[in-house]
Amino acid sequence: MSLPAEILARDVPADLTSMSASQLSAAIRQRHVTCVEVMQAYLARIHRYNPTYNAIVSMVDDDTLIKQAALADRALDNDEYWGWMHGMPQAIKDDANVEGFPTSHGSPIFAGTIATEDDLLVARIRRQGPIFIGKTNLPEFGMGSQSYNPVHGVTGSAYDPRLTAGGSSGGAACGLATHMLAVANGGDLMGSLRNPGAFNNVVGFRPTQGRVPDSRGSDLFYQQMGTGGPMGRNTEDTARLLVTIAGQAPSQPLSLRDKLPDVSEFKATALRGLRIGWLGDFDGYLPMEPGVIELCEASLGSLGQHGVSVEPCLPEFDMARLWQTWLTLRHWTRHAMRSLYDDPDTRKLLKPEAVWEIEGAFATSAQTVYEAGIARADWFEELNRLFQDYDLLVLPTAQVFPFDKSIHWPQEIDGVAMDTYHRWMEVVIGGTLAGLPVCNVAAGFDGQGRPMGMQVMGPFGDDKGVLEFAMAYEAITDHLDRRPVLRETGI
Repeated sequence: MSLPAEILARDVPADLTSMSASQLSAAIRQRHVTCVEVMQAYLARIHRYNPTYNAIVSMVDDDTLIKQAALADRALDNDEYWGWMHGMPQAIKDDANVEGFPTSHGSPIFAGTIATEDDLLVARIRRQGPIFIGKTNLPEFGMGSQSYNPVHGVTGSAYDPRLTAGGSSGGAACGLATHMLAVANGGDLMGSLRNPGAFNNVVGFRPTQGRVPDSRGSDLFYQQMGTGGPMGRNTEDTARLLVTIAGQAPSQPLSLRDKLPDVSEFKATALRGLRIGWLGDFDGYLPMEPGVIELCEASLGSLGQHGVSVEPCLPEFDMARLWQTWLTLRHWTRHAMRSLYDDPDTRKLLKPEAVWEIEGAFATSAQTVYEAGIARADWFEELNRLFQDYDLLVLPTAQVFPFDKSIHWPQEIDGVAMDTYHRWMEVVIGGTLAGLPVCNVAAGFDGQGRPMGMQVMGPFGDDKGVLEFAMAYEAITDHLDRRPVLRETGI
């Protein structure tokens, strides 16, 4: 992987945590800053703000981390360069195994369980030389787009810690937006990279299915809906981490064989002549909190000044059928949790939503799974038809703005009752079921200062193209420049 572009010593800010991951990487490589200085700066920021936002959990003690940073500096003194993340503080989402760290999954069932080896994604990150400082918070078992759990508590949005950070990669997104992390990993089954990206005004990217192999599951063939992915304060950092964690794995038969180019080959796409299909709320099918659609359309409108054609479009598909497909396949994946349900001692420790998910798995017959598979294929083909007319498809990232973090999930949207704990996130299932690359890009803020994002979907396998559009979009908008006013104590 190529190194980040050089940075001049005079361009290094006094606050090292304000640098992007790529800038920080260059500053460390060129010895403008030491790894100890970087670690001290991040630890000071974490101790100052994390008690309020609760993004990073299971922290390593400061003395140990400073010693590890000093070792990273000595390695550079000896011309040993570990990779583009050399000596950078890094926290991993708490559903992934990092050797020697606890993996709680946000569940009291697994609290205190120490990982004996790295997961594949973590191993790929480790090869680039970061210093693991802790884990990032998530919902229990990653279920739901609200990062609360009985082990570590709830994570607040960087823009208002009274509101939810989203999920399931809520700790990762909040950690980025509060500058307690430079770059972060996450996972996405039902918008878990996209929704917290929107709720914290950062970039969250769901790769094409198979782009980032997952070594954690025992089913190598059928349950292909979730994926790991990167998050960043900007698109360049997101792309850099994607290239780090992506790539075919011999142990994963459905991992993609093609290789992403070096991050240096990612360039902002030329906007003039680009055709975008605006899916919106699927012609009124999806209830939306007032202001979501208007905010997204206003931001999309700025593209017209740069020669981009944005047209409303609608899939020729029964969206109720798509939701039923989602329910069937989502429940089906929960057969893996049957042992936790069957044991009375562990069942009582599961949140009600997890019990509902597992019980729903009992009703998934071979016929319903088969029918869901056919519907999923039909949906994929319908989006391919739309891609004959449009280069990209765009829709809101969430149906509501960040809400009170004391609420587990919205009971209604604009007067429409939500019949499941995740119905309020129905807007994200299209990208998941089609296995497409989807990037959350910032859409701006409502009158209360709550952030929102848009999902940008590209054809299967075109991860680079989607990120290159995000780079171009980022260059002509200023949404990511609006930083949160952080709170130290009390909310």
